[in-house]
Amino acid sequence: MNLLDTAAILLTLAAVFGYINHRVFKLPTSIGILLIGLGLSILLLLFGGDDLRESADDFVSQIDFNRTVMNVMLSFLLFAGALHVNLEDLRDQKWVVAILASAGLIVSTFLVGTASYFVFSWAGLAVPYLWCLVFGSLISPTDPVAVLGILKKVGVPKSLETKITGESLFNDGVGVVVYLVLVGLALGQEEATVVSVSQLFLIEVGGGLVLGGVVGYLAYWMLKTIDNYQIEVLITLALVTGGYQLASSWHLSGPLAMVVAGLMIGNQGRLMAMSDTTRKHLDLFWELIDEVLNALLFLLIGLEIFILDWSVPALLAGLILVAVVLASRMVAVSLPVFVLKRSKTFSPGVIRILTWGGLRGGISVALALALPKDGSLSEGARQAILMSTYIIVIFSIAVQGLSLKPVITRLMGPQFKPASGEGGSEY
Repeated sequence: MNLLDTAAILLTLAAVFGYINHRVFKLPTSIGILLIGLGLSILLLLFGGDDLRESADDFVSQIDFNRTVMNVMLSFLLFAGALHVNLEDLRDQKWVVAILASAGLIVSTFLVGTASYFVFSWAGLAVPYLWCLVFGSLISPTDPVAVLGILKKVGVPKSLETKITGESLFNDGVGVVVYLVLVGLALGQEEATVVSVSQLFLIEVGGGLVLGGVVGYLAYWMLKTIDNYQIEVLITLALVTGGYQLASSWHLSGPLAMVVAGLMIGNQGRLMAMSDTTRKHLDLFWELIDEVLNALLFLLIGLEIFILDWSVPALLAGLILVAVVLASRMVAVSLPVFVLKRSKTFSPGVIRILTWGGLRGGISVALALALPKDGSLSEGARQAILMSTYIIVIFSIAVQGLSLKPVITRLMGPQFKPASGEGGSEY
């Protein structure tokens, strides 16, 4: 089956599932598509004939989920998400976002990694400690795709939305670097020295930020010198595709480059380089890109159940690790509150809201699927990590995502005004 056939099937399934969800279930589109795809997959596994199951398995197996998400979808989704983040709001929350996306992510990585080592051992699954840390690194970043899709429907206060959105946009780049460092250590390809790790962070993270600024400014200059919305939309499309590939070829953080470029175009570019007509068409174009790719990504997550080797020990470990990840998330989000409580006023419910609002999604699944199959990690350990990741992601999107609005309403009480998206003091 060629690429065009695969794309046609996925788009058709996404459209049909989206229609069914809109008419019957009326859930947020992405979550509805994911749950319908997951439900159909389970029914095929349990009750489908051998030929039907084999055909579905072959179809899903031929899709390179990691490459599709990390090299194709992620650049568009991050740019589209950053395009609508107000830079002034982000500056107001810069220290909270910075701590969550760096120290908070590293703390969560080690907490989850250490706890998972004991959980896997208890379940009779032999997963070496370094690979448990790799698992911690791939499951700790919050997913901007899942987060942004849910927040649009919830209407949280602006300052809280900026915290959650800003963290999810920036911790992807940091999380991928931490993941690469730990995989290198586990494979014996990296030296565990402060200098080597710092150099990798400086090159990947710092280089990605700088590259994003450079290509973002170049696109901004081009937008400012013309007034033709067709060409201007094309420039932003070239910025995303070309900028991300350039970052990848130079071994810089493509996710961070796209976030910086999106912030620049969405703020300075929107105010100083676009006419009203261009702004309207640009917003509509990227909103459509965002919705379509979101639908396809969540559909793929629902279908990925076919590639898992289900076992009772791995299932039990995954269910326990759901609680472990949430507890580690709570510790991580407490950091900025304790560090900044003298200079900022936080709501008593902000730690619990940030904990429950830290959704995991396709990026975690993509990184888990990228784990080596060459024998450096046993197949049993790899499947244990992959299944635990999948269970946590499904719980995160389906349970946390669907209950986020009621949780925020209960914790914030009368200060929560979802209709306006504003409200309250500093959150």
